[in-house]
Amino acid sequence: MAVRHRLIKRSVADVWAVLADGSRYGDWVVGTSDSEPREGDWPEVGSSITYTVRVGWRTLSGRTTVRRCEEPGILELEADSGWLGAARIALDVRPWGEYALVIVDEHPLTGPGGMLHNAAVDALIQLRHRAMLARLADVVEKSPKRTYESA
Repeated sequence: MAVRHRLIKRSVADVWAVLADGSRYGDWVVGTSDSEPREGDWPEVGSSITYTVRVGWRTLSGRTTVRRCEEPGILELEADSGWLGAARIALDVRPWGEYALVIVDEHPLTGPGGMLHNAAVDALIQLRHRAMLARLADVVEKSPKRTYESA
């Protein structure tokens, strides 16, 4: 199972502010170079963004759709990378004292990852999650703190 967590030294509201901004997806998702809104109002259920992944000289496009959103703690996404397949990515943001504990759980749904899903694939996903959560923490901790008036 590809589940990983990280304590981010900011509030749940601060973490949610980054997750709820679809234009910042490329700032914290490993491999994604940029993103833009496609449908709906991110992160409402059914809304989506498109993103670009650069692999060497190749550029691939994908789409991420919100499947579940319970502000400010639960965000479940389906990332569809075309022929590479789709994956379910669940983010759970919990208060942990004055900070936020972020838990990410990802499982391949379709494509090569879904067909070949095993412990080795989970190990690779774990490495990606470690980097992704580090990037998310960096983005959140460098962003302005939310106040009750701006939350």
